[in-house]
Amino acid sequence: MVRHGAVRAGRSEARSRWYVGFGLVAVLILLAVLLSAPGSGEDQACGGARVTGWRADERMTRELARYGDDNARLDDWTGGDGTRSVRLPDGRTLWMSADTFLDEVYGGKSRKPNPVWVRNAGLLMSANGKFERTLLGGTGTGTGTGTGTGTGTGTNFRPAALFPGTAAEDGREVWRWPVQAVVEPRRPGSREKVVRVLLWQREAGRAPWIYGVPRASEVATLSLPDLELERVARIHAPRHTDVERRVLYGTSALTEEGWTYVFGADEGSVSGKASRAHVARAPVGRLDEPDAWQFWGGAVGGGSGRQDGDGPRWQQDPARSVPILVGETAQRGATGTYTVARRGDTWLLLTMDAGAQDGRGMTDVVSYWSCAPTGPWHGPSEVAKPPLPPGAAQAGAVAYNPQVHAEFSGSAHRNGDGGAGLLLSYDVNVLNSTAAVHQNVAYYRPRFLRLVTEPVEDDDRPGA
Repeated sequence: MVRHGAVRAGRSEARSRWYVGFGLVAVLILLAVLLSAPGSGEDQACGGARVTGWRADERMTRELARYGDDNARLDDWTGGDGTRSVRLPDGRTLWMSADTFLDEVYGGKSRKPNPVWVRNAGLLMSANGKFERTLLGGTGTGTGTGTGTGTGTGTNFRPAALFPGTAAEDGREVWRWPVQAVVEPRRPGSREKVVRVLLWQREAGRAPWIYGVPRASEVATLSLPDLELERVARIHAPRHTDVERRVLYGTSALTEEGWTYVFGADEGSVSGKASRAHVARAPVGRLDEPDAWQFWGGAVGGGSGRQDGDGPRWQQDPARSVPILVGETAQRGATGTYTVARRGDTWLLLTMDAGAQDGRGMTDVVSYWSCAPTGPWHGPSEVAKPPLPPGAAQAGAVAYNPQVHAEFSGSAHRNGDGGAGLLLSYDVNVLNSTAAVHQNVAYYRPRFLRLVTEPVEDDDRPGA
């Protein structure tokens, strides 16, 4: 005769076995989902993408030059670099500019020797593709707050950066360069949208850090539709003793399946080598919250350079971020200002060819592709040698900072109009001569290309 207690025990044991079995199935399903999600680090099946052709986009280059040469206002953009853009919900486009010259342009050709300039600015483009306004900070008669609405004619007008700088403890300048921006809900689930602008905070330094010592990655919030600066939040301040290995985030950012993936890099290319690329992510609506950020920690089991065995792929300690290898070696790969776009199911990375051994150095744009934002990245493939303005090569000008502008690009590999699918900007500058960029304004203005992309041929796939 079986006692009731034994029956209950048997039933309890059966339930326990059922719970364990069900839990194991649930874990396996969750693991499968995680392995197939973007950013898992697995070499998922995807079409691959490469650039097969390009042409100069003269219309966009001319439109920006038209705005820069217009002297109807003297407190607006006449030249800059660091070019990024983001489409606003009402159809306008916000462009970001780093070191920006203002003031007058003489005859569509030159500036005065010492023009007004600021560390950063915004440019507002109408829904029909016309640049209309420069967004600045500043104080004085008629300026407005963060909107660049001043006339620039009063003696009290003092334009300033849209994202104001500060000073280090010893008095050295600390400034902010805006990089990529995204539009997202003010908070997850909110109907209100805001613009989040990723910022690089840098401080004055000596050679080779003439363009600043990396100090922090930040996120600024701009309200919509008026684009007022609300706040700046610090995300991460790298403390690496080797300045070259300090990572700043924001050179590119893409939103995919509830996450904003933010790409960054260290300063390796300052000495002519490749920079080490990194990637982090934050839930959509929480890009300005440091505690919400996750940093790629390498594949489970020690892949992607991980040295401490098993561990979470995404984790919250930025000091444990593992580089995503771009290229077959650490010596050749991306600069610190690469760009990432989606082409179908593929992630496409474009960069100046850092560390190339064939003499091209930083003169050519190349591409890499991956099935996930964390890699592995395959390449490089040749893209283009960006053309310089007439006479710029003789003046010592260089092309740099290629950036994709997805809002002006077709979603497929080719546009319906027969043109190329991707709009790519690149900056131009004469690094050793400020006088040269004032004598010819075209020597410090972005230019544009249209790129044709195609799926990767089977022969070009890894292991083929």
